[in-house]
Amino acid sequence: MSIIPEVCNQRDTLRIAVVVTTYNSPAALAAVLEGYLAQTDRNFELFVADDGSTSETAQVVQQFQARASFPIYHIWQEDKGFRAAAIRNRALAATKADYVIFTDGDCIPLINLVATHRRLSEPGCFLSGNRLLLSQAFTEQVLHDRIPVHLWKLADWMSERLHGGINRLIPLLQLPNFDALRKLSPQRWKGAKTCNISAFREDLLRVNGLDESYTGWGLEDSDLVIRLIRTGLINKSARFAAPVLHLWHKENDRSNLEENQRRLQQVLNAKHIRAFKGVDQY
Repeated sequence: MSIIPEVCNQRDTLRIAVVVTTYNSPAALAAVLEGYLAQTDRNFELFVADDGSTSETAQVVQQFQARASFPIYHIWQEDKGFRAAAIRNRALAATKADYVIFTDGDCIPLINLVATHRRLSEPGCFLSGNRLLLSQAFTEQVLHDRIPVHLWKLADWMSERLHGGINRLIPLLQLPNFDALRKLSPQRWKGAKTCNISAFREDLLRVNGLDESYTGWGLEDSDLVIRLIRTGLINKSARFAAPVLHLWHKENDRSNLEENQRRLQQVLNAKHIRAFKGVDQY
């Protein structure tokens, strides 16, 4: 007897939370939230995980709360430098959803992002997607003219690629027959980033969420993925199915990257699965 209908029913009833990190980029956040308002699957809640922005960001959130057919929550913490791990943990603690999609406030979703993460979700796995990079000039045009790129077709992107507005076309290709190959690299942690990753909440809680021991920009997402894999979870690829459109922005301060690299190497040499400073404090 086939179990496929039962699995599909479980996916259909999954309570999903989308966690979008942001910091003082209200125009980019507005473009991202427009993408979520247009989702084909709107059966989810959204948390704007705000790492200490000013009131302008709160105003953007309020505008979209009034327009959305799904709940939008604003989780804010005081600005004490780059603390993406902490604000993601606060959002993870605030939701009761079964399944969590992490992304960023500079990553515009295509209209099927939530639906695709739902379709590909599977017990024993987490999903890692990819991104398409927009150039500085094209990003500025998108934000200034409020271009709804989340609605663009492949032909539009082919034209923009010829003009140098994006770095590549491959992430936009939809390859349904690729599903059979999504578990070819079950323990791959490199390349899996919290700008496009999802997992069951109980698995995220099992590893105590993200490790806030990392200070400043860099590698806290790699740490999370390594610990998820260490529990026995499989990295299931969401490539060729659920890309995000990564808006250009100035590089974050990377002064702590060397220290974070040392910390990540210690994690690779260790055997623990729980974050030392994680979601349990909330």
